[in-house]
Amino acid sequence: MTITDTHTHLYIEDFEQDIDAVIERAKSKGVTRFFLPAIDSTYSKAMLDLKERYPDEVFLMTGLHPTHVKENYKLELSHVENNLKISAYHAIGEIGIDLYWDKTTLEIQKKAFRYQIQLAKSYGLPIVIHCREAFSEIFEVLESERSEDLFGIFHCFTGTLDDANKAIDLGFKLGIGGVVTFKNGKIDKFLDQIDLEHIVLETDAPYLAPVPFRGKRNESSYLSFILEKLETIYKIPISEIAKITTANSVKIFKV
Repeated sequence: MTITDTHTHLYIEDFEQDIDAVIERAKSKGVTRFFLPAIDSTYSKAMLDLKERYPDEVFLMTGLHPTHVKENYKLELSHVENNLKISAYHAIGEIGIDLYWDKTTLEIQKKAFRYQIQLAKSYGLPIVIHCREAFSEIFEVLESERSEDLFGIFHCFTGTLDDANKAIDLGFKLGIGGVVTFKNGKIDKFLDQIDLEHIVLETDAPYLAPVPFRGKRNESSYLSFILEKLETIYKIPISEIAKITTANSVKIFKV
């Protein structure tokens, strides 16, 4: 059984002391594919170093996270574009709009988001979207960029059923992680109305650990708890969910 974590920040400081043990625990649970979303240029070396240590298990994205869109965002976007020219990346992400932390940067967040969408199209790559308190703003940009070469993943999907159907119609899979196990997560109430062909698994480690580890450091091995929850929702075996969601990740990332 091959399980894919489509969104895990294994390269950040939270894992400096025990990254090898973290990866081994994940592999012991069947998680053997780790997709690493970018944050900003300061993490590029750490991402490349982890890829070098685990060349067959780790796959990289490049991109500028919306909460890191600051005054120097054009310089950061140049870094993203340079990465694409010199190394193999499988997506542009995570990118998008976040209005939870700072609404004053909305306009430059939208510019950075659109630029990276167009960059992804030019390279034939998927995008991985970060959306926090910004569904209407995200959909506004996506609708204006709608095309056959726009596709990817709505990371950490927390929207409504209507939002889910909009995302799917635009060419996106839904990234399902720890939130599906939360008592107030809400998405578990309608997820059975979404065909598994539209779902991929993720942890967003070290964030958003599933129950029973909510509030603690998340790690990729905890995908097992997300799979258990999905088994109760879809009423099909975990092995089948793992097979379908991994196949979906291959369609998106082409690897």
